[in-house]
Amino acid sequence: MKELALIIVSYLIGSIPTALLVSKRFFGIDIRDYGSGNMGATNTFRVLGSRYGTIVMVFDILKGMAAVMLYNFLPFYLHHELERTNLMLGLGSAAVVGHIFPIFAGFRGGKGVATLLGMILAIQPVIAGSCIGIFALVLYLTRYVSLSSILAAISLPICVLWIWNENELLYRLFALIVAILVIVTHQKNIGRILRGVESRIPIFKNRDRRKSRRHQD
Repeated sequence: MKELALIIVSYLIGSIPTALLVSKRFFGIDIRDYGSGNMGATNTFRVLGSRYGTIVMVFDILKGMAAVMLYNFLPFYLHHELERTNLMLGLGSAAVVGHIFPIFAGFRGGKGVATLLGMILAIQPVIAGSCIGIFALVLYLTRYVSLSSILAAISLPICVLWIWNENELLYRLFALIVAILVIVTHQKNIGRILRGVESRIPIFKNRDRRKSRRHQD
């Protein structure tokens, strides 16, 4: 019963509509009416710029981390590693579901990638760090948040199953499901990338200007 209560709280934490709150507070708009229509960090980067996109991304990551850490309210799990990992996966997953289907925003949310990242950071920071590194590298090279998210998600089961060889079966299944879900939810982005019409986020502007000047010269 206590575990169920914490899962509900995790869902409510995930349901906090960060992008919607930021877009309405600072711009007087509903972020879901612009860009891709998603209420997440990627669309915020695209529509509102890197400053507000970063704010939304950080808070969405913190939602996943906060949800996972709720296990601390149940002393039993502090001393039982396997059960703790399973509960953390449940709590984090509830937060991701809350982000995708937020009760506080008419069940129209985002794709949950940032909240998912926060969840993995709290459960296994080393693996999360590897995924973040891949995300950052791809983002620097391409400025496609969608492509960065997809490749980072694909790297998750690679890290879990082969590089660090995690033994927990539920964690292995979770990593595989995450990769599949991220690919499925980004099908439209994949199509736009292949057609060359996917929006790039407005960061690294100075780098792009330098490249442009070099090509003109």
